[in-house]
Formats: sequence, C-alpha cells, structure tokens
Amino acid sequence: MPIGASVGKNGVNDLADVLVVQHLLNDWLGFTGQKLLPTTGECGTLTIAAIAGYQGKALAMPAPDGLISPGGKTWLALAAGQGTRPPLSGADWWNANQARYPNSAAVADLVQPFRDNVAAFLKALKDAGATVTISSTRRNATRAHLMHYSWRVANGSVAPNKVPALPGLAIRWDHGDLVRSKAAAQQMVKLFQIAFEPSLTSRHIEGRAIDMTIGWTGTLKIRDKAGKTREIGTPRAGDTNTDLHKLGAGYGLIKLLSDPPHWSDDGR
Repeated sequence: MPIGASVGKNGVNDLADVLVVQHLLNDWLGFTGQKLLPTTGECGTLTIAAIAGYQGKALAMPAPDGLISPGGKTWLALAAGQGTRPPLSGADWWNANQARYPNSAAVADLVQPFRDNVAAFLKALKDAGATVTISSTRRNATRAHLMHYSWRVANGSVAPNKVPALPGLAIRWDHGDLVRSKAAAQQMVKLFQIAFEPSLTSRHIEGRAIDMTIGWTGTLKIRDKAGKTREIGTPRAGDTNTDLHKLGAGYGLIKLLSDPPHWSDDGR
C-alpha cells in the first residue's frame, strides 16, 4: 500500500501513511533485533529516529534526514523490503560475505591429540626431505553449510526454498525462479572451487582432519612413530603411496583414499 504524503521529520504525517511506515519499519527493526515501534499512527521522535536509523544502516545514506517521501529512495527501499530479508545467494553474496566464514590451514587449530600427531608426522616428513603443502585444517561450520547447500541447490538435489536456515547466516537461496536459483548457487560452487558434494559432518569441522599434498624425489627415508627409518619409493605422492599411508597410520593419521589430500584421525 503506497503512502500519499511524506512521513517523518517535517512531513505531512497523515495517520494512515504513518501507520503504513511504522509497520514496514517494524519489519526491519524486528529482523535486525531492535525494539519495535508502537503502531499508533503518530509520527513522534521514535518513528523519526527509526526512519533515520533505517536510512543510515539499511541504505548507508551519509546524511539521513528522517523523512520518507512518496516515490523517494527511502520509500522504494522500505516498500521493497530492503534490509528486512536476507540478501540473495550468488556471486554478489559470496564476494560480500564469504570472508566472514574463513577456514584455517593452521595445525594449531586442530584438536588434541590429533594436533600433536599431525605435528609429529609433518616433522618426520620434512626431516626426510618431503615437500608438504597444507590446504586446510579446521573448517568453519557456516562455510561448510554454505558449500554443502550451494552444491545441492546447483545440482537440483534440494529445492532452494527447502534449505534449512542457519542461525546468524543471512542468505536467501530462493530467487523466486528455479533456473535463477540454481544459477546463483552454481556461481557460489564455482567461487568456492567445489569439485564434489561437501559434507556437513566432515572431520574438518571438528578439527580432526587435514588436507595436504605430499611429494618427494628419489627414495624417502623417513622415521616411523617408533623412530625406525623406513624407505618409501614410488609412487612419489602422498595421495597414492600406500606405504606412506601405513606409516601415517602409525602416527594416528588415516588416509581417506577417495579424497586425494585428506587425512583424519579415523579415515573419514
């Protein structure tokens, strides 16, 4: 329902128009966890302050004037629900928000005793001259959720309006059209560089897994957990060399064969 005249500071403030604005402002106030306005139809200091707050926070206006004019920027945004609904998924969402949910590649972020086991295995590898590149240790649970449902929406295994909400995560997967929704999810799949469906129960989330690429030249002479030197030859890659997998298991790192860089405390 449009307003017929201005509402707010020095506005006309007809009762019906003020009521419309108060109800719309309450949608924003409630969504952002702020105290709701009394819907009296009177435009007092609280309503004017709420208008100015909306202009500053939801619209990023440098100089909020506390006034809503019919057809103006503030009215169009408020009537469209800007700031009252989560932003839509897609490349724009990813670029604006994904950095808030970082993963870790630090061994220190793993849980004990896996952390010490990893450190010992890495020392043995490096002492033997192997090269080790760590790509991931602990995974942010929110990031795991985003990756999992980006993949599932993009591949049609879950409807965009059926993605479960996650507290504290503001994202809207349903674009009102299945083709657009799947395309937006696919943009996120590409940006996350996902090659297969990410798990919601990954040992990475619990700090019990590490992704690393291991390589060496010649014959790797490496100490096992008991301190005995073992010789490991070809293939010279941590993802395929079963002798290295057995040695790693002695340190408490079990290789997941289906995921080339992945080692965990139980092989999952």
